[in-house]
Amino acid sequence: MSNLKYYRFSIIITILGAICAYLVGKQNGLFVVCVLSILEVSLSFDNTIVNAIILKDMEEKWRNRFLTWGMIIAVFGMRILFPILIVCVVARIDPLSAIHMALFSPTEYVKNMEQAHVPLMGFGGAFLMMVGLTFFIDKEKDHHWLKPVEILLKYLGKIKIASISITLISLFSTAFYCVNVNERQSYVIAGVLGVAIFILIQKFGDFMKEREKKSKQSINPNIKQDLTTSVAKGGLSTFIYIEVLDSSFSFDGVIGAFAITNQLILIAIGLGVGAMFVRSMTIMLVEKGTLSKLDYLEHGAFYAILALAIIMLLKSFMEVNEIITGCIGAFFIGISFIHSLFLNGQKDKN
Repeated sequence: MSNLKYYRFSIIITILGAICAYLVGKQNGLFVVCVLSILEVSLSFDNTIVNAIILKDMEEKWRNRFLTWGMIIAVFGMRILFPILIVCVVARIDPLSAIHMALFSPTEYVKNMEQAHVPLMGFGGAFLMMVGLTFFIDKEKDHHWLKPVEILLKYLGKIKIASISITLISLFSTAFYCVNVNERQSYVIAGVLGVAIFILIQKFGDFMKEREKKSKQSINPNIKQDLTTSVAKGGLSTFIYIEVLDSSFSFDGVIGAFAITNQLILIAIGLGVGAMFVRSMTIMLVEKGTLSKLDYLEHGAFYAILALAIIMLLKSFMEVNEIITGCIGAFFIGISFIHSLFLNGQKDKN
């Protein structure tokens, strides 16, 4: 029952969402919102853990900003405004016309959304692959879960551009051997943009850390800071990074939602309710210190990220069921969770 306090607001949002869904689509609307909420949560297990990993080291001020403003961006920005902006670009119409199309011509709206599917998969797949590979390809990394794989990746860390090279090779190989020739250019451009944005955020984070270090050392020369992490532990750079990361995770859910229904209002309610529960789980993981008690959960999350990245690249030219996507992420996280609990049990015995 002590964990229930983290979900109070989410439960309130769920009740309000259910009422709105019933007013929009009666029993069918309720069912669709329920399915979409479950879809969002199942696809976001890895996102929840990665967010918690970053948030536990963030300054309290920026953590609160992510959990408030970041949530507004996640729910209203990515679930409502982002699909509308996509249709604006694809159909070359103004936002009001896109909203009118979404409400009164949903079939045409979905058709325009589908035209942006391939470049979105390229961007999201490349960005998430950079996130996953950067975690494992690190010559300083000395804590491993699947040792044969992770030790090999660790040694690749001696090559400065290993993560970039693997990601671009995967992107270009998929583009030239699998993606439709008419969509190849947009796919590659979007994927390269995903890599570039990851690098820019990383460099900006390093710059902000160095600036903060010099500022504190000018006040107290004895202060030393750890600069080994790839993204700043607090501040604007981390906020931007986690928002882009959150957006990349949401591509799959948003696009998958249109396969279930073409009613934008129900999609917004369903994914919004799911996103609220993801937020509640994130807060619980951070405040209860769960990650520090489970040695391999972090590893499982990043394996799930790599799996999702590969799936997104595959989705640029083939159908992959959303259930498979969610189950693969849940598999890695579930196995790492069980292994961590087993390890804790062994420690207690000793």
